[in-house]
Amino acid sequence: MSDINATMREIGQTARAASRRLAASEAGARNGALRAIAERLRNDRRALAAANEKDRAAGRENGLDAALLDRLTLTDARIDAMADGLEQIAALPDPVGAVSHLDPMPSGIRVGRMRMPLGVVGIIYESRPNVTADAAALCLKSGNACVLRGGSEALHSNQAIAACIAAGLADAGLPETAVQVVRTTDRAAVGAMITLDEWIDVLVPRGGKGLIERIMREATVPMIKHLDGVCHCYVDADADPAMAERVVVNAKTQRYGTCNTLETLLIDASMAATLLPRFKAVFDAHGVELRGCERSRALVDGLTAAEPADWDAEYLAPVLAVAVVDGIDAAIEHIDRHSSGHTDAIVTRDHARAQRFLREVDSSSVMVNASTRFADGFEYGLGAEIGISTDKLHARGPVGLEGLTTQKYIVLGEGHIRE
Repeated sequence: MSDINATMREIGQTARAASRRLAASEAGARNGALRAIAERLRNDRRALAAANEKDRAAGRENGLDAALLDRLTLTDARIDAMADGLEQIAALPDPVGAVSHLDPMPSGIRVGRMRMPLGVVGIIYESRPNVTADAAALCLKSGNACVLRGGSEALHSNQAIAACIAAGLADAGLPETAVQVVRTTDRAAVGAMITLDEWIDVLVPRGGKGLIERIMREATVPMIKHLDGVCHCYVDADADPAMAERVVVNAKTQRYGTCNTLETLLIDASMAATLLPRFKAVFDAHGVELRGCERSRALVDGLTAAEPADWDAEYLAPVLAVAVVDGIDAAIEHIDRHSSGHTDAIVTRDHARAQRFLREVDSSSVMVNASTRFADGFEYGLGAEIGISTDKLHARGPVGLEGLTTQKYIVLGEGHIRE
């Protein structure tokens, strides 16, 4: 245990030193590193695939479920997506040093705000090895060093990606310690990492509810987080039926194991008799189990009876809770009671109700006539995301470059003194 604590302190100290060099670096050097890493990922795809297959084989042997195996898998398309994401981030405007609101004051001084890196960002995540590349890229672009602790199930994949990152940093003349991937699988490393408040400025936990709850209890480092992705879609009385079917089915079936996947469908009572049979047929074809309220089961045969826990469930699986509600007030009330504050959507042609939904649903992303699957950094034009925040301070929703920076006041004078 003492060895792990010492190792994590050393990682934190070297990350802090690297963060100072990154904060002082030119945007061109950081962008060059991102492009070099992208090239390494593409060129080393066979090594990445081989490392990933070791993790997948171990996962199958250890009984990982289908959703976790899907998160773990690095296909050619996902490797290309990682590399494309790095290049897109490199092409984004540099947030570091941007000055806003430089306004003259009555005293003659000018007061503004300059955007600066947070410093050292610690990311703790499970299963998805692409997070290693995405997190490193966003931190580098925003001038932050990062300490990455991936799940043991993706150890080989993460180390292979880390090798590409280190080589790309070296190619660009930046310190390799700007991105450090923790090598040990010992869970004690997490406990040590989340108390390194002297060296790490903010934590971003990405993983299961148990992991995040543990970090919330034990961390002394501030964090950007969300617990669950209990996402809703309300089909309004004035919804276009074809649009509703397209949006809802995509939100549920496009990918099951993500935090922005639809978990609860709310249908206005006036639409239920028409739409529920259609939804049942389509979801049956996709192999999705529907767990319905009493009213929905009275309209359609074959629905499993929903239990109270279903309204708060993040299934991450082909299961969908369904409830019939009496209008937008009941829908908003249900969402307010059961939503995790991640992403909620309405399908409607009524502008006034759409605006009500946008104003009154208190989630980090609120959508009108769009699939909840759009709630991520890539689709929002951030290039990639380091995570989703359902907090209200200091970042909310997909956390990209701006969420990884802070602002300081700057004052410009010409010998001004306060009288």
